[in-house]
Amino acid sequence: MNYKYFGVMLDCSRNAVMKVSEVKKMIDVLAKMGYNALELYTEDTFKVEGEPYFGYLRGGYTAEEIKEIDAYAKTKGIELIPCIQTLAHFTNLVKLRNYKKIVDVNDILLIDEEKTYELIDKMFLTLSKNFTSRVVNIGMDEAHMVGLGKFLDKHGYHNRFDILLRHLNKVIEIATKYGFKAHMWSDMFFRLINNGEYYGENLRIPEEVTSKMPNVDLVYWDYYHSFKPSYDDMLKSHQATGKEIWFAGGVWTWTGFVPLNYYTLRTMKSAMQSVKEHGITNVLMTLWGDDGKECSFYALLPSLYAIKCYADGIENEEEIKSGFYKLFGVNYDDFMLLDSLNYTANAKKFDYDPIPSKSLLYSDCFMNSNDYFGIEAYDMDYATCTKNLEDAAKRAGEYAYIFNSMASLSRCLEIKATLSIRTRTAYKNGDKQELKNIVCDYDKLDVLLNDFHQKFYKLWHTENKPFGWEVQDARLGGVIMRAKTCKAKIQSYLNGEIDKIEELEVELLPLTSNPFETYIYKRLVSVSEI
Repeated sequence: MNYKYFGVMLDCSRNAVMKVSEVKKMIDVLAKMGYNALELYTEDTFKVEGEPYFGYLRGGYTAEEIKEIDAYAKTKGIELIPCIQTLAHFTNLVKLRNYKKIVDVNDILLIDEEKTYELIDKMFLTLSKNFTSRVVNIGMDEAHMVGLGKFLDKHGYHNRFDILLRHLNKVIEIATKYGFKAHMWSDMFFRLINNGEYYGENLRIPEEVTSKMPNVDLVYWDYYHSFKPSYDDMLKSHQATGKEIWFAGGVWTWTGFVPLNYYTLRTMKSAMQSVKEHGITNVLMTLWGDDGKECSFYALLPSLYAIKCYADGIENEEEIKSGFYKLFGVNYDDFMLLDSLNYTANAKKFDYDPIPSKSLLYSDCFMNSNDYFGIEAYDMDYATCTKNLEDAAKRAGEYAYIFNSMASLSRCLEIKATLSIRTRTAYKNGDKQELKNIVCDYDKLDVLLNDFHQKFYKLWHTENKPFGWEVQDARLGGVIMRAKTCKAKIQSYLNGEIDKIEELEVELLPLTSNPFETYIYKRLVSVSEI
């Protein structure tokens, strides 16, 4: 099957902005695998003329940097496509007073506001000067509360389809002014007919809506389904609009430090089968960086390679592994070991895809609600994970720094995974000897956490600009200091300086139906305000 675009989208908006040299390296990698397009997802992380706060202290790409990447991509047969937002997901921009007047609610721009379109016009002027491609991704996804904030206060309630279409037509007018053909994430059109949900069977956008859509391609994004019929249904629904359709799959980089290659392949094999059957010629694989972008994009090389094989009709696993080694000189199975911090022992028993590595790192040593599920939930052989990753690092060549970083995290989890529940259990049992033993583990953990901080620092600064690392300093520094505090309280209790540890007196309640189902830092670290 011939694809017009078979590309990748890299998230450069969730704190980590990839260095220009590393984007070039990724272009080399993609070209080797047969990809022909690259979208850099930039919410406010590119410099816009006349908008000094765009990219301010965020490592935003300059005009010169984008032109350099664009020119290099051309030499490798890769089209560099701008990928921006024109409605929602202005997460960091809305924090700034300068943009207060054009915010509807949450991270959504205010529709029908002249200054909103002045800003969008400036964005497109910048894109037109720096990108040679005249294809653009205008975003517009997940604007769940559009029209229900300041817009509602100013104009009263309007049909939300009308609001969305009015804004879309205005954005396309601006895009066309600068010579761009746009595609956009399609979910808002489906959410407005499906009670806020994106996916479903036999969904049809009303003809009175599709007839008012401007000249824009729709991008059906789906990162979650393991069965081909789910993709078939949604592709049929999209094709019924009469628009040109793109498919965007998920290459799971966004749940923490560790990739989810296995889950990616489980979902994308079915997706590629459906894409081929429905004749979709524009395909985009997304690598998001939600909640701080901790995971290296290179950690998903097996997924990127295998997905392109699936798209080309190759599904034999041994053939894929052999081809991967020939291309990269690194074992496919070694890369898959990076998943192991999540897919170990008891974690495999849950009926969803668990994310224990990040949860266990950031959960509190005294007040971890996941301890409600008991010690069996933590039955993970991190010692084996550590050894396997250390061995793989010796074979990983230029990617060894990724394996060393994750091996260091695994060493932390050898202690940290069960530390909170062991602490609570010993305290509840009045076992002071065990508490003395646990104090020693807090000391060991302090050393290991500092080692992980150093190795993750190397990973981040190898791949990304320095901006955004301050968040990792704050988060990991918080883990280190919190462990010191907990250790000190235990010692005070053992020394008779306090007669109880109040945090350990509280009976835990479950915050979720299963442990490890969240990967969002502020939900992991405390139930208090972060």
